[in-house]
Amino acid sequence: MRLLYVVATYVLFALLFPVLCVHRKTRHGLKQRLGFYGPGDLPKGEGPLLWLHGASAGDLLALAPMFGPLRERFPGCRIVLSTMTDSGHAMARDRLAKQIDGVVYAPYDLWGATRRAVRALQPDLLVLEYTEVWPNLIRAAKRSGASVVMTNGRFSPANVGKYRTLFGLIGNPLKDMDLLLMRQDEESERARALGAPTERVLTTGNTKFDALAAGPAPEDEALRTALGLSPTDPAWLAGSTHEGEEEILLQVYQRLRERWPTLSLVIAPRYLNRAERILTLARERNLTAGLRSQGNPERAPVVVMDSMGELSRAYRLATVVFVGGSFTKRGGQNILEPAGQGRPVLFGPHMDNFRDSVTVLQGNGGIEVADGEALYAALEDLLAHSDKRRHLGAQAEATVRRISGASARNAEAMAALRRAPR
Repeated sequence: MRLLYVVATYVLFALLFPVLCVHRKTRHGLKQRLGFYGPGDLPKGEGPLLWLHGASAGDLLALAPMFGPLRERFPGCRIVLSTMTDSGHAMARDRLAKQIDGVVYAPYDLWGATRRAVRALQPDLLVLEYTEVWPNLIRAAKRSGASVVMTNGRFSPANVGKYRTLFGLIGNPLKDMDLLLMRQDEESERARALGAPTERVLTTGNTKFDALAAGPAPEDEALRTALGLSPTDPAWLAGSTHEGEEEILLQVYQRLRERWPTLSLVIAPRYLNRAERILTLARERNLTAGLRSQGNPERAPVVVMDSMGELSRAYRLATVVFVGGSFTKRGGQNILEPAGQGRPVLFGPHMDNFRDSVTVLQGNGGIEVADGEALYAALEDLLAHSDKRRHLGAQAEATVRRISGASARNAEAMAALRRAPR
């Protein structure tokens, strides 16, 4: 059965290789993706090497809160991140560089590439984020003597049948994992139902909650200036928006400005290459709009964030927040990030990918709105009632603080693996 998967991956790779070479998210790092590393690509040292893998920039940020707890429990360790996307690699290299010892592109899940990568890195521990179940990589790591752990584990109910069928064809990679650290009890039950050994499945929570309640920073005022925001006037921030949502937001904003003429709107699109498109939409409505990257020199009331790694800090500058991906069928975006900054959070009805976040936040500073009309009504209410706004923001922040701690629990579980007799 494993042989079937090995053969299938090479056939699929041959078909997809031309696309992978030109796609904007995967066109760099070919040598590393094939398991070849040059001088200086990998950190040197004698301590244990911890290889943490996340598919994209967001997954790497969810891993980041574990760096400190892991260093405490693995003294002298070297932490290497791997990712699949160019944006994830750039973010890790720039934003996380001081916290890690190296960043590489993850190998394609090919028999040869994964074995070359494992031989080069020689990991003591391989940590796979979310649903990054790569059978060849897992098998290569296990054969080298490394422990393999899943963190923030999640198996969608809609995909359980597909996983079961796939595992029946190629063998069950969950049985090769030493630990599956799941976000919720329901996720743990699904992992066991898919064949993960019961004693290896633990519910430890979601590490992304641990980085959400950061306090004010000196950079905040510089960002406020770059966005052209006044410290005294209200600001509405719409974060991680998708195609089709900005038209609704701009329409709502124009109505709100009739009552609050000094209200600013900051739109942070999920994909930065859409910034010019949003500027056009605003100007078509006769709204003056600027870009954060240009410092919004006109101090336009609508400003588009076309920068990476600043959204969490921007949430701290907002009066009220809406999180996108939720008026479309994209399944939502992270609503706990603004909640951790003490802001009431509005979101639409399509939050399928973040149901765990909705469960903890709804009624605790989070408000679901069905459509543009409901969004307008909720924003009007919050802007008009500062006491309610502050109360909901405090509720949201307290909720995030209450559910934190997964990073320390995960690190302790991994350290216990090392202490356990083999």
